[in-house]
Amino acid sequence: MILEALGSTLLGLALAWATAQRLGHRLPARSLVLSTGPVGALIGAFITHMALGSGHAPATLVGAVAVSAALLSLLIRPTGGRMRHSATA
Repeated sequence: MILEALGSTLLGLALAWATAQRLGHRLPARSLVLSTGPVGALIGAFITHMALGSGHAPATLVGAVAVSAALLSLLIRPTGGRMRHSATA
């Protein structure tokens, strides 16, 4: 379990770093991005580990990366182009 947590944290940090490098202009503060990745990965690893049980380390790491990527995608802001509003706005 300790190795799964450490591995998922490192994967989440690597994913957050890559996201900050690639989409830095569309993200909030770098410290928020670099902390969201590992935290999301730990939450994903915990959920996956509880769902599958022990002995499924590769699947746990995949779940960790999936949740981390989902949380990082929520931080992405729209481009600077024209914003579209609904008819009621």
